Amino acid sequence: MPTKRPEDLRSFRWFGPDSLRGFSHRSRMKQLGFDRSDFTGKPVIAILNTWSEINPCHAHLRERAEAVKRGVWQAGGFPVEIPAFSITETYFKPSPMLYRNLLAMETEEILRGLPIDGAVLMGGCDKTTPGLLMGALSMNLPAIFLPAGPMLRGNWNGKPLGSGTDLWKFWTERCAGAITADDWNAIENGIARSPGFCMTMGTAATMTALAEALGFTLPGASSIPAPDSQHPRMAMQCGRRIVEMVWSDLTPANILTLPALENAIAVDMALGGSTNAIIHLCALARRRGLNLDLDAFDSISRRVPVLANIRPSGEFLMEDFFYAGGLRALMAEIADLLHMDCLTVNGRTLGENLAGASISNPQVIRPRSNPLAGSGGTAILRGSLAPDGAVIKISAADARLLRHTGAAVVFRDYRDLEARINSDDLAITPDSVLVLQNAGPLGGPGMPEWGFLPIPQKLLERGVRDMVRISDARMSGTAYGTCVLHVSPESYAGGPLALVQDGDLVSLDAAARRLDLLVSDQELARRRTFWTPPPPRYQRGYGALYTQRVTQAHLGCDFDFLESGAPTPEPEIY
Repeated sequence: MPTKRPEDLRSFRWFGPDSLRGFSHRSRMKQLGFDRSDFTGKPVIAILNTWSEINPCHAHLRERAEAVKRGVWQAGGFPVEIPAFSITETYFKPSPMLYRNLLAMETEEILRGLPIDGAVLMGGCDKTTPGLLMGALSMNLPAIFLPAGPMLRGNWNGKPLGSGTDLWKFWTERCAGAITADDWNAIENGIARSPGFCMTMGTAATMTALAEALGFTLPGASSIPAPDSQHPRMAMQCGRRIVEMVWSDLTPANILTLPALENAIAVDMALGGSTNAIIHLCALARRRGLNLDLDAFDSISRRVPVLANIRPSGEFLMEDFFYAGGLRALMAEIADLLHMDCLTVNGRTLGENLAGASISNPQVIRPRSNPLAGSGGTAILRGSLAPDGAVIKISAADARLLRHTGAAVVFRDYRDLEARINSDDLAITPDSVLVLQNAGPLGGPGMPEWGFLPIPQKLLERGVRDMVRISDARMSGTAYGTCVLHVSPESYAGGPLALVQDGDLVSLDAAARRLDLLVSDQELARRRTFWTPPPPRYQRGYGALYTQRVTQAHLGCDFDFLESGAPTPEPEIY
């Protein structure tokens, strides 16, 4: 039963009063062809749609919005579709991460400035999920997340292809001369066969799974393939449910709690999820004023096994994962490691939502008795090179390199890397440690996915396929290798990474969670006297705002003024 009366609805302040402004607001809705009874006294539901003709991950969301509308109408609400910033991972430069906060700001202000009672958030491509959730958290109106869903398996010569992961794999083989140009073109034609986000356990699949683990989606919604008929049915159910959420005033603040965040971390580790999830979860936590330290990720990682046998850590793809039982089956398998009493958007607890879930293909979702790895896929490193932390995806790394000391080969930025990585005179061996500077939140700018540093051509030809690689950049969740990422503070801001020079010994010990620069304090102090801050990347516009107010990676790369604080007042209706 509703706990609100129609006149308690937020939208009633626009449409209900017998006033000059009430007249104006109602007459303009009638201008759109609606009757007063359609929108007055009914929950007005914003369908925030990140569909775009240049975002292939969301190509189907225009149709899904219609399914959401049907559900809203059926439940007695009034749907309004509103376009939201569509951040496509493939095309946005210099980095889509630069614009996550812009989507979050837009989401918050759309929900605040318009006569909205609740929202369906439609996204899935990497930065859209956290951006939409961050904005909805700050506004704190009832909201439900609708995941775009993964695309179908790719195919080449009868072999399944995984987006991102097989791109990196076969590009390496092409550089090594192991496949032909015709092979490469055939792979290009077969790797992306339908709408939907990457069907590997990249950032998109990870973040929509974590949205479900947090409680922001309907049960099982996150892994439904985009073309599957269950997907539009789920969309319609989202429309029905958000109307009920408005009447009961179930808001994001009721759902995003510290136990819910711990559930998301545990699920991330069991999935072998993207390292990017760490940044996004930290940002979400700080939007609610919750203290989510990097150490929480590491402590949970140590006790959670990797069960999802999904590329890049494993063998299969998201379509296989869904038909093997999906996220509900995986969460049920680690139920004792989760807070089962956490509330979710359907009004039930996580435990209630997992009842009856089971694994139907133990090759794809491993049982606890046969994990892909005994502990979680991600580790947090600290040490003299990363005082505020760094990240490594252990499940996607070469085990022999997880304890390694080597001489640094340093690139001062990405242009320097591109110019010299394949030079014949580059002094490098398979034991060297590749170091990329100035690729973080400020240095990139926007922390691009440059952390998957390429192996030099001359080493590829010798059969080398992995090396220790260190940067303050991110890495695509679809990538793999012994890549240390998110080194904080970043080099552009004067972190120790800025002081590394060619030939310095760098020590990685993943088991001990250490990342150290084996250079004396005296020598580092001497080098710092010669270091000068680089000039800002931007002098105007959004880029200048980003440069001035973005936080470091271990704090979530959010704008400091968007973290929790005094609430923004509701707009006056003049």
